[in-house]
Amino acid sequence: MPWTMPAETHSHDRTWMAFPVAGQTLGDTDAEREECYAAWSAVARAVAEFEPVTMLVDPSETANARARLGDVAELVEAPVDEFWMRDHGPTFVLDPERPGVLGAVDWVFNGWGDRGWADFAKSARHGATIAALTDSELIASALVNEGGGIHVDGHGTVLATDTVQLDDHRNPDWTRAEVEAEFARTIGAERVVWVPRGLTRDYDDFGTNGHIDIVATFPSPGRVLLHTQRDPAHPDHAVTAQLRELLTGEGFTVVELPAPETIRDHEGLVDWSYVNHYVVNGGVIACGFGEERADAAAREILADAYPGRRVVTVDARPIFARGGGIHCITQQQPSVSV
Repeated sequence: MPWTMPAETHSHDRTWMAFPVAGQTLGDTDAEREECYAAWSAVARAVAEFEPVTMLVDPSETANARARLGDVAELVEAPVDEFWMRDHGPTFVLDPERPGVLGAVDWVFNGWGDRGWADFAKSARHGATIAALTDSELIASALVNEGGGIHVDGHGTVLATDTVQLDDHRNPDWTRAEVEAEFARTIGAERVVWVPRGLTRDYDDFGTNGHIDIVATFPSPGRVLLHTQRDPAHPDHAVTAQLRELLTGEGFTVVELPAPETIRDHEGLVDWSYVNHYVVNGGVIACGFGEERADAAAREILADAYPGRRVVTVDARPIFARGGGIHCITQQQPSVSV
């Protein structure tokens, strides 16, 4: 029996994050750096209302992290360069035949395709580091993949993107069948549903080339929450219409999660998405974009999709400005006893 990756709605023992550190993502000015520290810390505080948070902290940032977080999170010193824990951290899995055993899939992380701008050598070791800290069985994989590049329903179905796992900058020699076989071995995939692409801005120089966790997710088996761009002036209007048709054709009940009204920031067309939320024990940490009506509508949809969970909104604009969202900076450690 292979390892299986439980759904995000499965009970968690804790959430893993990485604290920001000097570099391109942090920012060049004092204001940019403060904005980044504050955004990551706000997410940690929100998650900590529901479950324990453990934060990997580069030694250069230990004092800063302790001052900002206090006892909100457990701090563990480790070398850090990139701090998008979903992507360079391990993907946790369970063994149905060995209750109480936790596995940690250590994908190859090459900085989202190693296109020259990412510093990732230190964080690429976080899978092994966290596996040791959690006493998990390390499951090494030769597949270049990131946690934001997959979503699972906990019952063997996986969402993936042609332009991520089959990206020439990630896995130039892998076939679709080989990727599916590796997903079966490492996370228990029985069915991989491939979407052709992600959101438009995600194909910019600093994007991920189509991560699924900004596009669609499973609130429950058979149901998909889909980012929906309703403004025809945005190219994602056509993209999300295509994905809705594809996912409906695959037999899913598609629940639309409309984008906020803003379609541009100072960099161009945005990919602001409420799909990039994070499910925690008893709650949902939702992305907020400073639009009272749209943020409230998203909370309502999420509350309906995850009954019994309290939805908390955290301003995600500083995170999206750096290339991701709340889901991208968090990684769940599932409980082995449930």
